[in-house]
Amino acid sequence: MTALTWTDERVEQLKKLWEGGLSASQIAAELGNVTRNAVIGKVHRLGLSGRAKSPTSAAPRPRKARPAQHMMRVTRPVARGNTALAHVFEVEAEPEPVTYDNVVPMNQRLSLLELNEATCHWPIGDPSNPEFFFCGGKSLPGLPYCAHHSRIAYQPVGDRRRAAPKTTR
Repeated sequence: MTALTWTDERVEQLKKLWEGGLSASQIAAELGNVTRNAVIGKVHRLGLSGRAKSPTSAAPRPRKARPAQHMMRVTRPVARGNTALAHVFEVEAEPEPVTYDNVVPMNQRLSLLELNEATCHWPIGDPSNPEFFFCGGKSLPGLPYCAHHSRIAYQPVGDRRRAAPKTTR
């Protein structure tokens, strides 16, 4: 690897090419025997910040018109004045859904080795516990779970994004 010394002639040529709007890669190719990074380093050391803009990049690009979007505004209660004495509203939380995991009939329960494409693969219990089993019900076509466990596993997007209500103390 040979070390390149920046002669006065090469520095002048670099300045002209830089002010001409060429990229560092183009300048490196023009000068020869120098890398793009070497050109960038020399430009910074020389303090060459101003460059001639090409006519296409100098003019701002016209923006595409977006179709009007109809947004529904939700009014929120406005708290004015001293809020320390404001009424505290309690939000009723939705009751927890009843889980039916342990209500799988004994003759339907399967071990890992007994599972196939037609059976529900929903795990029930702790895998380290000897009483661990899989649902074993009839799975839906193309899914690994039965109808009940598919409703649990595949929730609509809106339900997942809905934040849990905050409780006040």
